[in-house]
Amino acid sequence: MRELGIVDNAGVLCLEGKIAWVGPMSEWTSRANRMLPPRAQGIEEFDAAGMVVVPGFVDSHTHMMFAGDRAHEFALRSAGATYQDIARQGGGILNTVLHVRSASKKELKRSTLRYMNEMMKQGTTTVEIKTGYGLTLDAEIKMMEAIHELKEEEMMGVVATFIGAHAVPPEFTEDRAAYAELVIGQMIPYIGKRNLAQFCDVFCEQGYFDLDSSRRILEAGKAWGMMPKVHAEELTSLGGAKLAAQVGAASADHLERVDDAGIAAMRDAGVVATLLPGVSFFLNHGYAPARALIDAGVPVAIASDFNPGSCMSFSMPLMMTIACTQMRMSPEEALCAATLNGAAALRLSATCGSIEVGKNADLLVADVPDYTHLAYHFGMNHLVKTIKNGTILEF
Repeated sequence: MRELGIVDNAGVLCLEGKIAWVGPMSEWTSRANRMLPPRAQGIEEFDAAGMVVVPGFVDSHTHMMFAGDRAHEFALRSAGATYQDIARQGGGILNTVLHVRSASKKELKRSTLRYMNEMMKQGTTTVEIKTGYGLTLDAEIKMMEAIHELKEEEMMGVVATFIGAHAVPPEFTEDRAAYAELVIGQMIPYIGKRNLAQFCDVFCEQGYFDLDSSRRILEAGKAWGMMPKVHAEELTSLGGAKLAAQVGAASADHLERVDDAGIAAMRDAGVVATLLPGVSFFLNHGYAPARALIDAGVPVAIASDFNPGSCMSFSMPLMMTIACTQMRMSPEEALCAATLNGAAALRLSATCGSIEVGKNADLLVADVPDYTHLAYHFGMNHLVKTIKNGTILEF
């Protein structure tokens, strides 16, 4: 994660949305120009002399499709209330559920698209979007269809994740097992038949979904073609990291309370650890042990977890800063975690996350002396251009 493969005074040639060549500018005329098709039209050049070019950020964990906000909960936490206190009073996830259920699909798409455009301005070119704020068959389908339509309609790369097992809705408080059966028996088959989601996620946590229910939900998702992901060890050390390894999950996310056994299981199974530094910062609770995970050989990604309750930010450079200052990650590790390893958490590392021939031409041009300034000089947007699939975006 510390070996970035930096090329000084480099050039990148993008053709038909892909990276066709990358190398030193001394070879540009002899190598890159020969690759241009005869009588090429519309070739656009951008001079980034004195700047830095890095891969587009891959935000591999968000709940960015929501309605309403939870600013009043932020005020309560500022006065001393905990995340769990607010959830017990009917706040938290269930607060947002009420707003999403009453919102139309068009309204959800409109608000999410606004966030997507702002994300691209700050360098995120690929994003994962989860459901989980509907918690009824109809509302989860509404969210899933809205995410799928944005994926088809917009330039930004979108990965869809179903997490009907995000919380138990109020109407199932007295029969939690019945809600798990609804997720398994109705929601997953509907979404699977229509190929609406690439991943199936579950909040494996005390008070949400226990290990047995989580396993059954994830296995059901696998049977319908959705690769598992797990919200694991956020509030307690329940065993979600081991579960992620056992079911062959792409990633285990959060991991603030992961233990050594969970780390070893993830390493042996090749599970990506997706860490969410913005959540620990925003909720003022402990950070995931990034150093222990990296030193053990677990691939580590960082993501924003952008959502209205526990991280109202989608700035990947800010997540890198927090990872460096609070989680003992180096700037190189943070950049790798926000790009290539984020792509790996979405099983997209063959197509994005690094500047390599054949990959999507997703590039960021930053007016900074070197890449360390992306995390070092925080609180401002250093990007001059965002390039998605070879197209220089104008905002």
